[in-house]
Amino acid sequence: MQYRELAVPGAWEITPKQFGDPRGVFLEWFKAAPFADAAGHAFDLQQANLSVSAAGVVRGIHFADVPPGQAKYVTCARGAVLDVVVDIRVGSPTFGQWDSVLLDDVDRRAIYLAEGLGHAFMSLEDDSTVLYLCSAGYAPGREHGIHPLDPTVGIDWPTTGRDGRPLTPQLSEKDEAAPTLVQAQADGLLPRHADVEAFLASLRA
Repeated sequence: MQYRELAVPGAWEITPKQFGDPRGVFLEWFKAAPFADAAGHAFDLQQANLSVSAAGVVRGIHFADVPPGQAKYVTCARGAVLDVVVDIRVGSPTFGQWDSVLLDDVDRRAIYLAEGLGHAFMSLEDDSTVLYLCSAGYAPGREHGIHPLDPTVGIDWPTTGRDGRPLTPQLSEKDEAAPTLVQAQADGLLPRHADVEAFLASLRA
């Protein structure tokens, strides 16, 4: 299992070792010890989610108030998605920047996003199935979003699917109504980098 830190600090791409034979494939998609080595603290699993999405569906950019925030460890068990992390921490040296990892049923990579980061993905194939391990349960009053097509963020979403067909972004009503990054910052919705760092330091203590 290999960890590679992304351009947004606090996010990692995780590549597992796969063991295949005529029966199929086996892999460990999460291990506590390598995770703790990379993140500097244990992963406190509080909720596990699963979503199934048609080609072109975009979910996000989602984030939660810090503390406690909601860290996510995400993989794609079937199909393929472009998974994106966005630095929305006000005061961060990389504020507004994003990075991405292709999650699919071939390389079977995962991505980890620490508390205070924005998360989104686009499905590249019908019935793409995404699994999330979450460090905190869903709390509607503490959950927020940024419009995933916000040109200020400028995510380079794919325009063709896994089969080569054109993709049209499909958003939920909630995500369609989400503010831009600038609006969210003006409204005081975004986490502060200093608060996030203080919270992460408490996890490492």
